[in-house]
Amino acid sequence: MSLPPVANRNAFIAPFRVMELLWRARELEAQGRSVVHLEIGEPDFSTADAITRAGIEALEQGKTHYTPSLGLADLRDAIAASYGSHNPGRDAVVVTPGASGALALIFGALLNPGDEVMMADPGYPCHRHYVSLYEGVTASVPVGPDTDYQLTAELVAASWTERTRAVLVVSPSNPTGTMMSDEEMQRIMEVVRQKDGVLIVDEIYQGLVYDDTVGGSALRFADDVVVINSFSKYYGMTGWRIGWLVLPPAYRQAVDHLAQNMFVAPSTPGQYAAIRALDSDVVAELQRRRRVYAERRDYLLPALRDLGFRIPVTPQGAYFLYADCSDFTDDSRAFAYDILETVGVAITPGIDFGSHRQNEHVRISYANDIQQLKLAVSRLQDYLSSSR
Repeated sequence: MSLPPVANRNAFIAPFRVMELLWRARELEAQGRSVVHLEIGEPDFSTADAITRAGIEALEQGKTHYTPSLGLADLRDAIAASYGSHNPGRDAVVVTPGASGALALIFGALLNPGDEVMMADPGYPCHRHYVSLYEGVTASVPVGPDTDYQLTAELVAASWTERTRAVLVVSPSNPTGTMMSDEEMQRIMEVVRQKDGVLIVDEIYQGLVYDDTVGGSALRFADDVVVINSFSKYYGMTGWRIGWLVLPPAYRQAVDHLAQNMFVAPSTPGQYAAIRALDSDVVAELQRRRRVYAERRDYLLPALRDLGFRIPVTPQGAYFLYADCSDFTDDSRAFAYDILETVGVAITPGIDFGSHRQNEHVRISYANDIQQLKLAVSRLQDYLSSSR
């Protein structure tokens, strides 16, 4: 007897290839090789002590039972308050199992089979895979340095079809670290509104912005957008798996029902830890870490440019540099693996992030300490010198 095949949707969900490269890096380390990790999209800082202590205290106090499916009221209040004068109120906030849970909920609430979600290419791969999970279609729009690797209102209007249901923008972006200007965000809002669509704004890296004159939530401009965020990146809580959605009223009941059935509730200790993460004394520590990331960017960006990588747009946030490596290779995947094997530096090939010029780009993370970044640059210099 043979088992039935997997569902057809799996043909549209590619592996996250950086994980394959990571496992190879771990194998080399197990053999005694030194590897500098610039492939990981994860903060290298451990969760701040005060946050960890709050999670431990929740466990010690027996706070281990289910919470409401939408999350603890105190956490929802604290998240809403974190938006300051643009506080959307508790009812607009849904606590989720990470930003991934938020994506699963909003696409589950919005998409019918065949509906299109427009997004930039290059972009974070899981976005398009969640669309495929619900039998939707990703409408990938090629973008480059001329638009800071972001969608524009003109691109959105020109790419809209009768099947377009939503537009997803990410600011700051993974893999490029670039941001959308306030003016462009508002222009896109107007286009989407005129087309009777939904604008979804992924703000998971919003706290990691290195110019104090830019940044801020899309909620500053409208309350009919869907906002996704998480405690993973800025708050350094990747393993705690707590994220959130801010929703217009039209989608709240559907998202509530989906959450009840898909997750029951987010992690209870994680939610209590997240409440502590929003306290002012903890935010002061997180801001210190943000300044460290800025220092790393300011070292690594010119160093890579000096090596011959082309990075035409200075990233304003996140902790990634999206580097054009076409002067060295026309196969970024082979290039990344050869660098790993030859000099022990792990970087991510562009193939993970879409199809637009993916073989000409690599993503390089600076979520590593400055000494490791300097070691990586030295090794890359040796590699490029020997291969010329």
